[in-house]
Amino acid sequence: MYLKKLKIGNVELKNNLILAPMAGVTNLPFRTICEKFSPGMVCTEMASAKAMFHNDQKTKTLFNTEGEKRPISFQIFGSDEESLSYCANYVSGFADIIDINMGCPAPKVVKNGDGSKLLLDLEKAKKVMESVVKNSKVPVTIKIRKGWDKEHIVACEIAQIAQNVGISAITIHGRARSEFYSGKVDLDIIKKVKESVTIPVIGNGDIVDGETAYEMFEKTGVDGIMIGRGSFGNPWIFKEIKYFLETGKHIEIPSKEEKLEIIKEHIKLAVKEKGEFAVKELRKHIAWYTKNMKNSSEFRNSINKIENESELLEKIEEYFASI
Repeated sequence: MYLKKLKIGNVELKNNLILAPMAGVTNLPFRTICEKFSPGMVCTEMASAKAMFHNDQKTKTLFNTEGEKRPISFQIFGSDEESLSYCANYVSGFADIIDINMGCPAPKVVKNGDGSKLLLDLEKAKKVMESVVKNSKVPVTIKIRKGWDKEHIVACEIAQIAQNVGISAITIHGRARSEFYSGKVDLDIIKKVKESVTIPVIGNGDIVDGETAYEMFEKTGVDGIMIGRGSFGNPWIFKEIKYFLETGKHIEIPSKEEKLEIIKEHIKLAVKEKGEFAVKELRKHIAWYTKNMKNSSEFRNSINKIENESELLEKIEEYFASI
């Protein structure tokens, strides 16, 4: 009933389960792993429009999508109209969808007036959206929070502005910036946003399994859902949610053999993209994959000083053989 195709502008997704854009997480290797479990779409890490404008090569590598399934949403952030206009034109040359980040709560982002800081200045937010829509050749979406704090709950207002300026879909995380990731996601505000516009609305926040996915659909009426932290160490979540929505039943959890194979493939993909430097970045992913497994804290401690692929693989094989 809730699992269906989703159309965003002229882009049709095969289903309405989407991997959220997450800085430092949704890079090419992780997206490639998630794509094995059939999300309708994945999103890149957010990239600075200003950095793109100044031709920063490191930022451009965030948009490496070699060998990936499509469609892919490319997320950008910023509040400077000139750089956003340039970035929209440049990125839409290879993106399926451009998403504007208007929800990131990170201090280093909001101090420049970007991310969720735009929720405090709706006129500025409108100009940001207009500049991207005007210069993009592909559909433009936004990702917002419900507001800055409890005194500034502006999600419905910004959703209506977005629809009026030509935004093709809205993702709303049901927390204010002041909450970061604490407390429980507010499903009521997501429902209100859905009721306030006719363009697709995607619900985000606290979706960690089939039941929470069902609850998001059931209580808010959203057109799709976006999974963020629920995918950490759990790329199977898309398969799990799909199965639950189709059958009302739980799928079997991955066996340790399946988990080991995915971890090894993730390592291989990461090292292929970034070389041995990727090993340090992989530590957090391996910690997520092995969370709550037997003796996992000791295992995680044992890999924290490893810096080469062969040693890391050897340690992981040893660990999985021991449990």
